[in-house]
Amino acid sequence: MIVSTSPTTDVELARYTPQSPQEVNDILDAAASAQAAWRRHDITDRTSLLRETARVLREGRDTYAALITAEMGKPITEARAEIEKCATTCEYYAEHAPAQLADRPVESNATESAVVYDPLGVVLAVMPWNYPFWQFFRFAAPALAAGNGTLLKHANNVPQCALAVEEIVRKAGAPEGLCRTLLIEVDQVAGLIADPRVAAVTLTGSTEVGAIVAAQAAAVLKKQVLELGGSDPFVVLADADIAQAAATAVKARYVNVGQSCVNAKRFIVEEAVADEFAAAFTAAAAALKVGDPTDPDTAIGPMARANLRDTLHDQVRRTIDAGAVLVIGGKVPDGPGCYYPPTVLDHVRPGMAAFDEETFGPVAAITRVTSADEAITLANQTEYGLGAALWTSDLDRARRLARVLDAGAVFINGMVASDPRLPFGGIKRSGYGRELGAEGIREFVNTKTVWTGPAAPTA
Repeated sequence: MIVSTSPTTDVELARYTPQSPQEVNDILDAAASAQAAWRRHDITDRTSLLRETARVLREGRDTYAALITAEMGKPITEARAEIEKCATTCEYYAEHAPAQLADRPVESNATESAVVYDPLGVVLAVMPWNYPFWQFFRFAAPALAAGNGTLLKHANNVPQCALAVEEIVRKAGAPEGLCRTLLIEVDQVAGLIADPRVAAVTLTGSTEVGAIVAAQAAAVLKKQVLELGGSDPFVVLADADIAQAAATAVKARYVNVGQSCVNAKRFIVEEAVADEFAAAFTAAAAALKVGDPTDPDTAIGPMARANLRDTLHDQVRRTIDAGAVLVIGGKVPDGPGCYYPPTVLDHVRPGMAAFDEETFGPVAAITRVTSADEAITLANQTEYGLGAALWTSDLDRARRLARVLDAGAVFINGMVASDPRLPFGGIKRSGYGRELGAEGIREFVNTKTVWTGPAAPTA
């Protein structure tokens, strides 16, 4: 069974019987048929679907946000913002997809030659629970605009969100079968990837699962985009605005209860300002309201599952045992729900769990360094490479250092976040490929050369 359980109350919300092999086969047939017709629709038809999808999202914002909060515990204010971001992204591609997909003339030895962008087909999206609407729409908006179809295999703890996503696109007027949700067990994914009706796969999730999916797709020579784990550094140099850096750092670490691949996780601070930064950061973290995620004032709701909390707490204990200092938090509270308090660990060094491993929850690790060079060295001392933040008042130096940070995105004096206008993705064990921006819409297309010689003479 696929079961939805409230991480706030531990009460079961819904359960679903996984779809049968015949039901899955029928969904694949319908998706392939719908996409074959959709690819022939004019770009204006495809972008009209996105504009209508944005309208449906906003019209049902409170309902959809409440569903996110119920199933995975996201504070309601953040859940509403997630729905709005989905709508904004749909509108972005509705406006910009025609230019991003336009034929590109290229001068060659032909009478006429061009690069054109054709859809690949039906794309399977294997998605996680932490942003149950956003993770789908940031992929689906450009994929649909490009003429592809979508199949969603969502995390099994958010089945109601998965079904809601399908219903939203259907309400917006998508052809029957073009965007479908699969309620299936994890062990059925390999068969889907191998199925000839699936053209490509995109995954957002853990590095371990990404490696499995990549191998399965590679075995059948299918395109993949992988957005995987992260242990993002937040580097604070001695000349930074410490008050602003600390305030931003708290949001960067604790948004979505710290459950994001792109959360800042390792705070690498020059020694000269480390005490000031740690004090300001800790005070702001301690002030975050923990409680009922349906309360608009709550900043820290429950984690999504008890096993995730257990893993996080084990990382905290191992880090303390290795010599780090527990400043606040670090204790599992009594009572129902998967709560874990905002936690700050100071004097964290390489070799400790909170430095070496991805901490997926409300735990911040502060590492003190003696110089900017050491800060960059430690920032890059990770198997991940998703995002990085760099704080300094010397923008010329910041631009130079940004080029040597190992990350798919570097934010100078800001918080790393996805933006539909900019490509998003990682390097190293954070994955490959890009979502969003012009680069994102071109991931699931056939970049085709069309070469035209002189016309045959007429009789």
